[in-house]
Amino acid sequence: MVREKQIIECVPNFSEGRDKDVIKQITDEVERVKGVKLLDVDPGEATNRTVVTFVGEPSVVVEAAFRCVKKAAQLIDMRQHHGAHPRMGATDVCPLIPVAGITLEECAALARQLAERIANELQIPCYCYEAAAKTPGRKNLAVCRKGEYEALPQRMTEAAEAPDYGAREWDEQLVRTGCTAVGARDFLIATNFNLNTTSTRRANAIAFDVREKGRPMREGGSPVGKPMKNEKGEVIMQPGTLKATKAIGWFIDEYGIAQVSMNITDINVTPLHVAFDEVCRCAQNRGIRVTGTEIVGLIPKRTLLEAGTYFLKKQERSTGIPEEDIIKIVIKSMGLDDLKPFNPREKVIEYLLEDANKTPKLIDLTVKEFVDETSRESPAPGGGTISAYMGALGAALGTMVANLSSHKAGWDARWEEFGNWAEKGQAIQAELMVLVDEDTEAFNRIMSAFGLPKGTDEEKAVRSAAIQEATLFATEVPLHTMKASFKVFELCSAMAEEGNPNSVSDAGVGVLAARAAVLGAGLNVKINASGLKDKAVAERLVGEANQLIVLANEAETAIMKVVEAKL
Repeated sequence: MVREKQIIECVPNFSEGRDKDVIKQITDEVERVKGVKLLDVDPGEATNRTVVTFVGEPSVVVEAAFRCVKKAAQLIDMRQHHGAHPRMGATDVCPLIPVAGITLEECAALARQLAERIANELQIPCYCYEAAAKTPGRKNLAVCRKGEYEALPQRMTEAAEAPDYGAREWDEQLVRTGCTAVGARDFLIATNFNLNTTSTRRANAIAFDVREKGRPMREGGSPVGKPMKNEKGEVIMQPGTLKATKAIGWFIDEYGIAQVSMNITDINVTPLHVAFDEVCRCAQNRGIRVTGTEIVGLIPKRTLLEAGTYFLKKQERSTGIPEEDIIKIVIKSMGLDDLKPFNPREKVIEYLLEDANKTPKLIDLTVKEFVDETSRESPAPGGGTISAYMGALGAALGTMVANLSSHKAGWDARWEEFGNWAEKGQAIQAELMVLVDEDTEAFNRIMSAFGLPKGTDEEKAVRSAAIQEATLFATEVPLHTMKASFKVFELCSAMAEEGNPNSVSDAGVGVLAARAAVLGAGLNVKINASGLKDKAVAERLVGEANQLIVLANEAETAIMKVVEAKL
């Protein structure tokens, strides 16, 4: 299985919101790191603070974070800083946030490593907060920033108050840079739910119904009763129905409607679609309808895919459909296009990053362009690429039969059974589509290795090692294609035996495509393995390939008997 690409977001806050040249020098450091996408730069005049947002794979994001912290330390003198927002350093906070393929715990480990590096290499002391906190009390950022910049000289001398990394006496450099809080937190989604009312009071009532904090309990249960207090004199709150949410109601002149404005602080606790449904329920209880949803800022792709899967399951429809189709369901189900057109390519972090780092891919070609490119005199794309594509087509056919079966009249009770098969098929298809381009990349690596200089003995050794490394990769990729394509047999076998009988021929074609993919990729394993100097490795890889070929032939024969019997 191809692992989901790891993507994290970094949102450092710098203690400069007025000097555009300083801000640009800092953000230029982010943009110099290849693979990082700068998403937003938000300076504040009154706060004298700039919030910067960028995303990418973990290693490059952490590098970009380090570089901009370094630049901020060079340009910002905390002795001259005044603003409305709490702060304690040139880079005040620097949180890492999981977006895709990575856990909060992994981000916390990266944050601690980053804090240690900043302390060691830049001599800027660092506190670790939220998920990266080294002590429970420091999970709260306010505890780390207690007393702000002005309290740091005293705190540096107290063991209990000292930073987690880089503690030392107050010196001339610290006077300029202050300290930085480095942390890891969950992704926060800001969203507004549109209402068919102009009443801020009613919007607020719905917000109080759902937000975790809830509303004050009042005497006699009356909305106008006095707030009830406990023995400490604190107002007693009646919690709302949604954990990890904050919400208020307001009226928006631009749209002429009231909204429930909500921050979801942990999408693992309360996913967006759960919040939507609950706001709809509470609004309906008050005679109000939610007409749509406005997403403020950017969101991870999984937020939309989870929502789409949820709404499809409510309809008892297959969830094993293309990603684009799932997102269309979400847009219509939640009214994301209620106020203005909703373009996922502009709102989903992964899509923005993908588009920013886009390189030409075979899978982006039209069918005719792909065929024409294959027919040209260049050796790539070749048999390995075509094998991966045939495997993907076999998976797509099996998935199609599963989806047709899920939606077949009279088979309503089996929608989930076939939907599960369709999901498996989509996963196999996605894995093989990656291999379409990876096989061509493997060939390109070999060509690059052969192009290395060979004028000296050292250059010859480096070149030889590079050729062997590239050849091993070029052998392992088609073996991966064989293994992925072999999964198609299970899918098509189930569809031939249990699926819509009117589509049994499609399951059969899927089987034939899968067999061709396994055997074709096997040829590539063998021809590339012949170039390996390590014969033990070559024999092992070819042995695996031969075993898969035998199994593929057996599976094709068995499944085609079922297909032929049903024609």
